[in-house]
Amino acid sequence: MMQRRQFLTQAGIAVAAQSALRAADTNSIVVDPKPQFDISPHLYMQFMEPLGSTDSSAEAAWDYDRDDWRKDFVDVVADLAPGAIRYGGLYSRHYKWREGVGPAEKRPWARNYFWGGKETNRVGTHEFVDLCRRVGAEPFYCVNFLSDGEKRFRTTREGDRTGDAAEAAEWVSYANDPDNRERKSHGHSAPYNLKLWQLGNETSYGNQTFTRDESIAATIDFAKAMKKRDPSIKLIGWGDRGRGTKDLWAGELLKRAGEYLDLVAIHLMGQSPKRPDTVLKGLRYQEDPERAWQELLELSAAVEARVSELEGVIAGQGSAAGIAVTEGHLSLSPHNANPILHEWLSAVYHARSLNIYQRHGARVQIATAADFEGNRWTVNAVMLQTPRGVSYLMPVGYIARLFKRYNGKQGVEVKSTPSALDIAASRTGDKVYLHVANLEYKKSVEATIAVSGMAVTGGRVFEIAPEDLRQYVSQDQPNIFNPRESALTAGPSPKWRFPAGSVTAIELNVRPGSVTGGPRNVI
Repeated sequence: MMQRRQFLTQAGIAVAAQSALRAADTNSIVVDPKPQFDISPHLYMQFMEPLGSTDSSAEAAWDYDRDDWRKDFVDVVADLAPGAIRYGGLYSRHYKWREGVGPAEKRPWARNYFWGGKETNRVGTHEFVDLCRRVGAEPFYCVNFLSDGEKRFRTTREGDRTGDAAEAAEWVSYANDPDNRERKSHGHSAPYNLKLWQLGNETSYGNQTFTRDESIAATIDFAKAMKKRDPSIKLIGWGDRGRGTKDLWAGELLKRAGEYLDLVAIHLMGQSPKRPDTVLKGLRYQEDPERAWQELLELSAAVEARVSELEGVIAGQGSAAGIAVTEGHLSLSPHNANPILHEWLSAVYHARSLNIYQRHGARVQIATAADFEGNRWTVNAVMLQTPRGVSYLMPVGYIARLFKRYNGKQGVEVKSTPSALDIAASRTGDKVYLHVANLEYKKSVEATIAVSGMAVTGGRVFEIAPEDLRQYVSQDQPNIFNPRESALTAGPSPKWRFPAGSVTAIELNVRPGSVTGGPRNVI
């Protein structure tokens, strides 16, 4: 188990370094290539939830003529390459998993209590896992966690929609037991081997959900039942604050139930603008886009604060548990549909948030900055033109794709950087990677690049740098933010100019040295 002092040293590297560097005005990027922690393969995840009449989501991605996932959707998701895809969200509070297995024509329709309308259940366990396997993502589910305590789901017009520990355990057996008769009777002889499972969703939010003590008691019951069916599964418990306490639930959760849990979840989608005269409501940002850029930058600072707070609580328990940010989209007014998220203006928030998650990768094992896919909400990473048409990435999807594609396996420290650049760095062998966001709205930033104790023998630069930060993506120009590739010449300290508002991934070739690896802690 990781000791508190050791963890704080590792997890504090990025925060302390970035703060100190911003205080010193330097024109050099200097990287210490010694690995500090392993970067989780699940770090850049996405999240799928049936959203009913609000944003058709799963239904919009299914091609009923072909009776399969839409090909354009699969192609775009494979290109996005999320490390994991989560299924559930609020929908899990009334989801009955058995309604989504077996012959499709026999599956009942289900009412969508949160988002309106009905769901066909055409996308069930097999279909979701199949999508994840096609695109190389690890599938994981939110189980119906006694409806997160919402008693109304016990007596709906459609019957009892609450799921107990036994129901969750049976789902684990259905998915993972090689000899499960029920799954085999549905034509799937091989187990799905689903290792990641989240207990509920937003369990502390609202006035009708569990109290902290109720949630912890249910966590223990569910964990015992589910791990009895498959001891190898990894469980995610809920750790955010809620009614009845100002403290994060994570501390007491880990104190009482930590032996059963591998990760603690919080959500970071509700970032409310801090300025009373904010322009981040409706279309006000269009009157002052530079002001909007600055406000988005301010909001990203809240992500750093929240992650650091949870790190401290976990470390205070002497726990090795990781952090899972299983929802992290930027929700602005109007709810989840602000048009600024189509524009490159939103890039400053998304790029900095993803960099924060990676810099905190000693703890953060799972994170997302989008609500994945749909045909209306602007918080999605993937938009679906319906009926039929094209699937395309939103700005947040472009950034996640860029950072995921050009990334190392181990996090390394950035020792110095110009104050206007936000950077996360990583390494795999003789390659060092930089994720760079220029936080300046109008100014380009030129910097030399060096790796301590190593020679840079060349590299590649992948840059998204629209001349107009109001540039937007749509079905008519779905590839507008494709990165531009350039060569980085070899030299003791090669130089690069980062355009205003740009987001860049740099792949450096370095001459092999004698740097040794750091601790391994990936869930």
